[in-house]
Amino acid sequence: MQSPTRFKIDTPKSLAAIVAQRLREAIIDGEFGLGAMIPEESLAESFGVSRTPVREALNQLQLQGLVVIRPQRGSYVFEPSEADIAALCEFRCVVEPRAAELAHGHDRDATLVSLQSAIDEMEAARSARDPVRYGRADTKLHESFFEHCGNPYLQAAYATAATKIATLRTHLSAPADVLHPRGFEQHSGLLELFRAGDFKAFEALMRNHVTGTRDNYVNSLKGRAATKPVTPTG
Repeated sequence: MQSPTRFKIDTPKSLAAIVAQRLREAIIDGEFGLGAMIPEESLAESFGVSRTPVREALNQLQLQGLVVIRPQRGSYVFEPSEADIAALCEFRCVVEPRAAELAHGHDRDATLVSLQSAIDEMEAARSARDPVRYGRADTKLHESFFEHCGNPYLQAAYATAATKIATLRTHLSAPADVLHPRGFEQHSGLLELFRAGDFKAFEALMRNHVTGTRDNYVNSLKGRAATKPVTPTG
């Protein structure tokens, strides 16, 4: 006799997953600074939960590279090194042009709608001088290529770095981009090159854009380091 079929049902999100999602948004949007300590006790009180789901959430975010847990010291938002930034930007230069080219062949029209929506949102954010809103729109534009590329392996590869990329964007480039036109003009150029299907020029502009972003990130980190208070040692 054949055994009865087992059906799996979706269960509600765990408390840890809910806390992790909210913390992820807070880190990406700049509510916690790079390198900032994340206080477990006050978070648990804020969420109205015990410290257990908060710790589980922090462990999840550590796997995504957003949090660093230091035994006996606490949990901290990640703080990238210059080498980490360089590696991340080189990764982007490799995968983003290819994802864009695949998206053009797989679902050009839907990608264009998503890109135009992101550009419109960037323009509105610039008018409002809202760097968090600008950073979200910037992230939406770049993620559109992967969303529509049709290659799950490329999507998974990008997902490993996407949260770090979005966080660095909000913390280190969006505050300047919302005030100065260069980044917005480059994004608009990427949209037009995608529309035209000119991926040789697209790749060149993307590399120029990401390389400039890398240099801005490094300069921002140096500026942050220079303003950090010196801890007495004696």
